[in-house]
Formats: sequence, structure tokens, C-alpha cells
Amino acid sequence: MRIAAGRGNYSPFRLGEMASSVFLTSLWLMNDTALVDPFGRRIEYVRVSVTDRCDLRCFYCMPRGFRDFEEPEHWLSFDEIERVMAAFARLGTRRIRLTGGEPLVRQNLPDLAARLSALPGVEDISLSTNATRLAKSAEALYAGGVRRINVSLDSLKPEVFRDITAGKLEKVLAGLMAAKQAGFRPIKINMVVMGGVNDDEVGDMVDFCLEHGFTLRFIETMPMGETGREAAGHFVDLRRVKERLADRFELIPGMMPGGGPARYVRVAGTDLHIGFITPISQHFCETCNRVRLSVDGTIYTCLGNEHKLELRPRLRAGCSESDLEAAILEAIALKPERHEFRERPEKVVRFMSMTGG
Repeated sequence: MRIAAGRGNYSPFRLGEMASSVFLTSLWLMNDTALVDPFGRRIEYVRVSVTDRCDLRCFYCMPRGFRDFEEPEHWLSFDEIERVMAAFARLGTRRIRLTGGEPLVRQNLPDLAARLSALPGVEDISLSTNATRLAKSAEALYAGGVRRINVSLDSLKPEVFRDITAGKLEKVLAGLMAAKQAGFRPIKINMVVMGGVNDDEVGDMVDFCLEHGFTLRFIETMPMGETGREAAGHFVDLRRVKERLADRFELIPGMMPGGGPARYVRVAGTDLHIGFITPISQHFCETCNRVRLSVDGTIYTCLGNEHKLELRPRLRAGCSESDLEAAILEAIALKPERHEFRERPEKVVRFMSMTGG
């Protein structure tokens, strides 16, 4: 019999107080292998940050001069990541996404992917990347078990891309073509739509994805940390973007594999799926199925709240496998019902790169 977080009308804060008690265990005994949070949502997807460092400086994510990164000795080792994810898998997690920062700045990432893809119960390994280093590692990542890739690409204009990221567009395009050649399917393009910055490129990005067989996902800006709150001034309601696209294309309901939050349509007569990730205009908290593991071993249960549980001290104190599983249950019990980006945009002070994308 597996122990899983269960359903009930208890506040996350009260559950946190009870987390170390026998009551938590007895309250949520289930004969299922799934993790279920206090609001009945099945948690089957973990986004694992392997570094908080990045070789780009997207202005909505990280300040240009930022250097206050986590010390490498505080990073979870590959052995520790594998151990944590094995515990998650025993409790019912089926999907793992490797993220950062930029995950490809961490050396030997394909080796970690291979270790995680071999874990019993894990069915899907994916990667979020800015693709600047993907040309060199695409084949090794595919050999390591990664099959799906999300690539951040906010502009197809070199000068606009440079203004947003302080990077070079040609590196990203080279990485995308290498991923396509290596056989990744689907390759999803993530575009943060920002008014007065790149919202005039929505149509161009659709054409680009049609040409190359990529999936396209539009994302609303989120007030994560000081940079995110500044970028919120460029907020674009994606419902308006969808209306603009409907004037040009026949859009029909669509679905895509994966555990993410996008709502998809398909362009009639093509294979192009377009997703809309709308944490502000139409939040998707009721279907949230994920938590995040940061590079320092902290479980964050929500992007828009500070609910967290630190695993690294327990791991390095020699906790048992049952202790590790119990700690994961504590974290799931802390997951809030919803974020508060609209009501309290100042609430989250950490940058996105510190949490894990």
C-alpha cells in the first residue's frame, strides 16, 4: 500500500503544521500509487531544475547584471536528483521535465537524462531550453531518452531577440534545426507575447512553425520577482491574440501529449497546434498537476506562492527512502489551491530561474 496525499477541506497552512505527525499518514492512506494534493489534483509531473544559471538574460526573467547564483556545492548532485526522482516515481510521478535556468549549461546533462529515463514508472522525459547549446547536444540528449523539447523563442528578428535576451538568434535557430534532425517530436516553441515588444510577430511565428513542423505556444507574462513585475507592463491578454489568429485561420479544438497547462487549437488543414498558456487572464490552477524541484533541492508547489519544502538538508543528513517519501508527501500537502498573481503580484520575490522554468 502506498501513502499518498489525499483530498479534504483543509487549508495548506494547517496541513503544513500536521505534516510531520502520524495524523498526516493516517489521513491519506490510499491503495493507489498516485500523489493527490489537498484539492484532489493528481501530481504526476515534476519539473527538475538542474541549474539556476543561464547564458541569456531575458529581461522578464533575470536582470542583466545578475550574478547571485546558487553555489555549486548547494546543487543537488546527479545521484541526489536520481534518488529524489526515484522516490517521486514510486509515489506515482510519470513525467519529468529538465529545466533551469538553462539546463544545458550543466555538464553531462544527457547522462542524467539517461538515468532518469531508466527509472521504473517514468514514462516521459522532456527538456526546456533556450537552444543556444542544443546544436552540440541534441543527438546525445535523444540517445539519453529525451523525446520532447520546448524551446524559448520570443522573436525571429535578430535585433529584437538581442534586446529581449542579450543573445544571438542564430544560435537558437541552429539548435532548433539540430533538434529537428535528431528526431525530437514534438518540438514546441514558447513565445512570451509582450505588447510593444514582439506582439507584432505573432503571425510570423505561426508561419515559422508551419514551415518547420513545430508546435507553437503563446505565454502571458507573469509577475515573478522584480523583473517579472516590470515586464507585466507589457502584458497581452492571449484571448485577444487568439481572436486575431481566428481572423486569419480556421481554428479547431486540439490536444497535445504532455503534462503542461496549455489550451490547444489546431489550424484546420494543417498539423500545426497552437497552445495558449494563460496564468493571468484564464488561470489553470484547477488542473495543475505539477511541482518543481529547484537546483538546491527545494520543492516549490506553486509558481505564484512561496510554499516550499527543502530536501537537501534531509538528503545530506542521510534520510532513509521512507523518510524521503514522507518529505515529498509533506510538500504535496502544502500545495495551495491557486496562485495569486492578480491579487498579490508582489508576493513572489524569487526570479523564475531560481525556481526552475
